[in-house]
Amino acid sequence: MTRACIISIIMVAVLACGFSARADWSDYLDRLKGAAGDAGVTTPGAALSNTEMVDGLKEALEQGTQFAVDRLGRDDGFLDNKQVRIPMPKSLSWVEKSLRTLGQEDLADEFIATMNHAAEQAVPEATAVFGAAIREMTVQDAQGILNGPDDAATRYFRTHTEAELTEKMRPIVAEATAHAGVTSAYKNMTAEAGGLTSLVSADAVDLDGYVTEKTLDGLFLMVATEEKKIRENPAARSTELLKKVFGSQ
Repeated sequence: MTRACIISIIMVAVLACGFSARADWSDYLDRLKGAAGDAGVTTPGAALSNTEMVDGLKEALEQGTQFAVDRLGRDDGFLDNKQVRIPMPKSLSWVEKSLRTLGQEDLADEFIATMNHAAEQAVPEATAVFGAAIREMTVQDAQGILNGPDDAATRYFRTHTEAELTEKMRPIVAEATAHAGVTSAYKNMTAEAGGLTSLVSADAVDLDGYVTEKTLDGLFLMVATEEKKIRENPAARSTELLKKVFGSQ
């Protein structure tokens, strides 16, 4: 059975179916709250100015977001990471199962790999967007992050960057999936199906939207992971400013 025949069968079937470091961080927060009270004024014992507080947080966030982007934006950055690996859309999970039952694992694997490689190509777009969000961060933003929950910085980034990231990443995803084997063939058939695609769930038809959304989910998950490291191990920073701002003593 040829690949084209198998893909055609899949499409017909889809339409037919109708579908203590923590203590250090706590001590650090107490000191920063005092520093944030008077802009540009150092607090006794902490020797930490409001400017240093904001600059130190920005520097830490720059390191954390860049690490997340670098880790995901490399070869197999998504595919080899179980936390962020993009699976077959749920509406097509039965298709994947059928292919594997029929001994056509390569087709299923290629479909999944294409989606994940598209995500890897799109992720580097986040570097500039995150950088702009960090530069625009105000003293109030910094205080909110420092006094907020463990994922406060991640929430800040999601609020301020998600729309722009979606706009920038989707065309890259579309370009990648449009020229990749079985995924390209599937997209062409769904486009030709016209009104019949109303019988299929959105994520099965709008493959680019699905991949873009999963790319962002994975990216923000990694940012949250790095934020947790910043909070739990503030002394493990690489510059003098970070050592001063996040040092436990």
